[in-house]
Amino acid sequence: MIHGHDGRPWYHGSTMTTVLAAPRTDPRDDLFAVRDAITQVIRGKDAVVDAALLALLARGHLLIEDIPGVGKSTLARALARAVGGEYRRIQFTSDLLPADIVGVTVLRPGAERSEFRPGPLFANFVLADEINRAPPRTQSALLEAMGEQTVSVDGTSHELPSPFMVVATQNPSEHHGTYPLPESQRDRFSLRLTMGYAGPEVEAALLRGEIGTRPADIAPVTTPQAIIAAQLAVEKVFVHPDLATYAQRVVQATREHPSIRLGVSTRGALAWIAVARARAWFEGRTQVGIDDLQELAVAAIAHRLIATTSGADGGAVAAEHVREIVATVAVPR
Repeated sequence: MIHGHDGRPWYHGSTMTTVLAAPRTDPRDDLFAVRDAITQVIRGKDAVVDAALLALLARGHLLIEDIPGVGKSTLARALARAVGGEYRRIQFTSDLLPADIVGVTVLRPGAERSEFRPGPLFANFVLADEINRAPPRTQSALLEAMGEQTVSVDGTSHELPSPFMVVATQNPSEHHGTYPLPESQRDRFSLRLTMGYAGPEVEAALLRGEIGTRPADIAPVTTPQAIIAAQLAVEKVFVHPDLATYAQRVVQATREHPSIRLGVSTRGALAWIAVARARAWFEGRTQVGIDDLQELAVAAIAHRLIATTSGADGGAVAAEHVREIVATVAVPR
C-alpha cells in the first residue's frame, strides 16, 4: 500500500465530508481526497485505486484487463466524478469507426466553410470500454490522442483538454469477439492492472445492500487545475543517475532475454520512470527510490513485452519474466 506524506497509509478511512472540512495546505491532500471519494464506491481495491491515481499524476493512461462485471467502468467514472473533470464513455464494438471517436468535419447548411464537430475523445477522462472488441484500425484512432494529446482530422490538429486520461478496459483475449491490441497501442498505456473479484466480505455487503457502487453519488473533491499542478510537481521529483542507469539495464535485459521477442521501448522506460516519480511524490519524497521502480515494474512494463511463448497466459508469462529480470539485475549501491 502507498503511504501518505505524513506516514499514514494513503487511505486512512476518512469520509469525503471530513476531507473537505479542513483547508488543504499540501497539494497531496487533493489527491488523498480523490482517493477517499473513490474508495466509497470501489471497496477493497485500494491498490488498484492507488495505481489509477499514479497513472493520472504521471500524465499517463490506464489499461484494466479483467472479466466483465468487476468494477472496471465504475473506477473510471468515479475518478472523473471525484476530480470534477468532463467524462465520456466510448463503447468499443466491431462496427465502431475512427470518426466515431475523434470527430468529423462537416459542411454547415448555408455556410461557405466546414466546421469540426469533436468526438467523445474531447474530455478529461475517457473510458474506452472493452477496447479490444473493436478492430485494430479503430483502436489506432487513439494513438495520437494518447501520445500527443491532440487529434488530427482532415489535416488539422485539435488539442485535447488537460488533464487528459484514457482508462481502457479489456476483456481477456480468449473471450469471444476480441482483437489483440496493437503493440504500439499497448505501449501508450502507463500501467496495466487487473481488478479481480471483490473480497467475500465486501461482496456480501454489496448483496445485502449495505454499501453502494454508484459513482453518481460522488461529489467533486478537487479540480482539474489542481491535478495539473500536481502533475507539474511530480515532474520535478529527482531521479538519481544511478537509478536511471538501473532502469535502463532492466529495460535492456528485456530486449536480450531469450524468451522475449519484443522488449521494452524507450517510451515504456520513460513511462516507468514517470509513475515511479508519482509514487515518490505521494510519499512526500523529493527523489525516486529503488522500491518505486521495482514495485511498479510489472504493472509498468510487462504489458509492453511480447514473449516467444504465445497463448492466453501471455500476460502472466510476461509478468514472470519481468519479476525474474528485476530480481537478477544488480541494484545500485
